[in-house]
Amino acid sequence: MKQFELLHFRRDGPIGSIYIDQLVTSKSVAAQLSQELSGICKAVSSDESILVLIVTSNGEKAFSFDVTHKELELIKRDIAAGILPSTSEPVSSLAIPVIAAIKGDAIGQGLELALACDLRIIIKTARLGFPNISFGIMPYDGGTQRLPRFVGRGKAMEMLLTGDLIDAKEAYRVGLVSRVVSSEKLVSTTLDLAQSLVAKGPIALRYAKEAVLKGMDLTLDQGLRLEADLYCLLQTTMDRTEGIKAYREKRPPQFKGA
Repeated sequence: MKQFELLHFRRDGPIGSIYIDQLVTSKSVAAQLSQELSGICKAVSSDESILVLIVTSNGEKAFSFDVTHKELELIKRDIAAGILPSTSEPVSSLAIPVIAAIKGDAIGQGLELALACDLRIIIKTARLGFPNISFGIMPYDGGTQRLPRFVGRGKAMEMLLTGDLIDAKEAYRVGLVSRVVSSEKLVSTTLDLAQSLVAKGPIALRYAKEAVLKGMDLTLDQGLRLEADLYCLLQTTMDRTEGIKAYREKRPPQFKGA
């Protein structure tokens, strides 16, 4: 896979991992990170042997985008001109499950990147939030749309309009994160979760994710029809036959993704 400057990709069998190496401190860095994420996610999407993706970092602040006042003024101009480099869109477009393993604070566009993942694991000392409003700007990379879908309109309004940060315990309570662990257990917990997903039927995982994400934009009746259609498609796969056979034979299934 192509080498990148701000992040790198590692692979452990069917589990891929994106490591963000650099704290975002300027709009130019954000734009470059967006491009590099797009490149990696396209490669991951085209590789059917990768079943789960982990998005994490080498440092503790990579999910906490931190820009100077001067850079904020430049960002405001870009927003006004419609120039909005996205770090969340490449990740949200993936069909496979994506886990965010967050080693520190997730703030601003860094939290938007985490929200684009399907599951989020954070350390106990982490804080999360959108202080954008304090600088006269607002989230633009999915924050106002994804946050209410996780925590509800009331809590999302509170976080977005006040700009206050919440701690890990509160983030777990409101459903913003899946698990809260010590920094020492972040890697092992994330890998355990990824491996448990790999053991599941890959087609069923993709269809379940599609049903949830697309169903959020549909009426209940439309969502139920989508769910039923995907379920029927799943019944035509070899994995479905293998799952039933393995259950009857009391053995772990050997899914092939077909």
